[in-house]
Amino acid sequence: MRGIRKLAVLLAASAAIISTIQSPAQSADPSGTRTVQSQPAETAQSEKIRLIRNSAAYWTVTFNNPPLNIVGPAEVRRLVQILDQVEADPNVKVVVFDSAVPGYFMAHYDLLKPLEDSTGMAAGPTGMHPVPDFMTRLSRLKAVTIVSIRGRASGIGSELALAADMRFASREKAVLSQFEVGAGFVPGGGPMAYLPRLVGRGRAIEILIGADDFNGELAERYGYVNRALPDAELDAFVDGLAKRIASFDQHAIVETKKLIDRASLPPEEEMQPGWDAFITSVQRPAAQSRVKALVEQGLQQPGDVERNLGQYTAKYRQ
Repeated sequence: MRGIRKLAVLLAASAAIISTIQSPAQSADPSGTRTVQSQPAETAQSEKIRLIRNSAAYWTVTFNNPPLNIVGPAEVRRLVQILDQVEADPNVKVVVFDSAVPGYFMAHYDLLKPLEDSTGMAAGPTGMHPVPDFMTRLSRLKAVTIVSIRGRASGIGSELALAADMRFASREKAVLSQFEVGAGFVPGGGPMAYLPRLVGRGRAIEILIGADDFNGELAERYGYVNRALPDAELDAFVDGLAKRIASFDQHAIVETKKLIDRASLPPEEEMQPGWDAFITSVQRPAAQSRVKALVEQGLQQPGDVERNLGQYTAKYRQ
């Protein structure tokens, strides 16, 4: 019974996010446009989430939790801390999210943590649980947010990408999915609110209820991502776009984004019900049985299950 409860947690996963390390202390240089890290380089390299201030206007958040970029409640808290910093800094114009882990932007939530670790988290400033709170606040930042996807972005990885303003993917190496329904539970990080507005109702149902993997090319065709670029060109393109935006007038950026948000973002009240449905659904015996089967086959370990999650969720037999 304990084993099954642990697995129920598994998907306390699907709506959470990454980040468990403190960002390096940084200080502005005399010009006020660049920052210098005060921590040793080896310390920055070991962080599970690196916050880098490339300039006063352009920041990067890099997920660095090998081998799979799994995230759990501690990482969600850290991401919230980073979000607090972005909201508090009047100079930030653009934030890029990327990964330093080969093959994975973000695999999914930590499915082996006790469910209470997720359900017991204090509500965020919106009054919602920290996961839907983070997604809502991320989508409404004054700064422009860009996600660069190389490798797998499943569950909460996909949900973070959907909450951001723009998504760019490696044509050869990106894989996006909302696998949760295939594992017997409801996605919790807001994809039911974001995807229909982004790709249309029919394609949203295909992505969410079909629960299969989408490569970069197909994701681009559906509108799941803005563009899929050749892998060798992805980093330079995203960096170039971020620097271009960072060079523009901040007032024009903020006011334009505010009006786009008004026309396109889901209302806040659509977010919490998804999380509540997720928590309820992961405790169902049917979901626990499916998750248990996936764990026994190698879920949350490097290998074929994590690389081909869409295939394995469809192999379950009672």
